[in-house]
Amino acid sequence: MAEKTKLIQNRYELKDNENPTGKQLYLQLTYLEDYSRCIELASGVQHIIHTNRTADRARAFRLSTQNLSLLQDQTRERQDPFMSYYQWTRFGDTAALNRLLEHENAGEVTDPFLLAQVATYYSNRNAIKAQQLYLKVFAEIQYDDFDVNWLLGLASAYRQLQLLDKAFMLTKANLLLTQQKYSEEKMLALLGGNKTLATELDLKAQALIDALKNGTYPQSPVRQWLDPQAVDKAPTATEAVPPALVEKTD
Repeated sequence: MAEKTKLIQNRYELKDNENPTGKQLYLQLTYLEDYSRCIELASGVQHIIHTNRTADRARAFRLSTQNLSLLQDQTRERQDPFMSYYQWTRFGDTAALNRLLEHENAGEVTDPFLLAQVATYYSNRNAIKAQQLYLKVFAEIQYDDFDVNWLLGLASAYRQLQLLDKAFMLTKANLLLTQQKYSEEKMLALLGGNKTLATELDLKAQALIDALKNGTYPQSPVRQWLDPQAVDKAPTATEAVPPALVEKTD
């Protein structure tokens, strides 16, 4: 069981670590969640011959949920970026969300995965901020950790900014990677029916995919096209637009 393997490996890393990082704790919590879900499904399967297996899985499920609840309680006071993200997404804690946004605005969020989550938060609130963060993620993430939905997140930001050629290209890259069916007519509508431009952007979409997979995106022409200011002197995402904090609700 892959979920159990990840859980054990991460637990071993934490075993003798007196000061685990927020990311290590976040991973342990999410591995516990995944394992609990898997065991919950398995515990519902009744074994007619080996009835002891059903009982064993039920005990494993109870133990995993107890361990999850214990670790959640132990980490509720942590205020680092990863644990703030966990507390916001799992418990709807708007104070934790505000802390996460403050951490990012102060330049204290450096992990590409976490930057992408903040970018997703801003995707329908602040298109410029979302664009800047997604572009930073694309330049720093390893492809094995890349989420193809981020292509749609950045496409949405460009669409809001009326940069429809970039929105088209990113959407097409997502479609190529996911192999989803789509309406060519609706895609062309983004470009006013310009088939010549669509063909050019199709090539850019494939170039983006290749650059991400090969790890060459930071130096690629497609990056320069997406982000003309993608040079060292360009302002960072945290310098450009200060985030608006969320009002805490009861």
